[in-house]
Amino acid sequence: MYHLKTSATFDSAHFLSGYQGKCANLHGHTWRIDVEIASEQLEWEGEKRGMLLDFNDLKKIVKNLADSFDHTLIYEENTLQNTTVEALSAEGFHLTTVPFRPTAECFAKHFYTNLKDSGLPIYRITVYETPNNCATYRKEN
Repeated sequence: MYHLKTSATFDSAHFLSGYQGKCANLHGHTWRIDVEIASEQLEWEGEKRGMLLDFNDLKKIVKNLADSFDHTLIYEENTLQNTTVEALSAEGFHLTTVPFRPTAECFAKHFYTNLKDSGLPIYRITVYETPNNCATYRKEN
């Protein structure tokens, strides 16, 4: 089995609605996404001969994913009042609504599904919310 791995980072703010602790308050992280793809097969023709996937292509896909969350306030849908969302939007803040609690665990599965649905042979996604704390999602076969 061949494996390729690349990473990208993004900075964003979030909070955990309904959580009893300091993470219920708005705070930020430098998140890191580690994307690992795997396949038994390599390309055997053309300029990508001998490659699972061109690293440049993989890096671009992962960077675009990270950039879509960079410098945003990420919040779970229905956890902010409409007036709050309207006021923040009117001030020009970039908001990203997600249908899940914005934890490293949920982001790992979300990124896994997003990239798998785009056709990549995803093996494992690891999301770091700090340099020392991460969550990994891998679908068992």
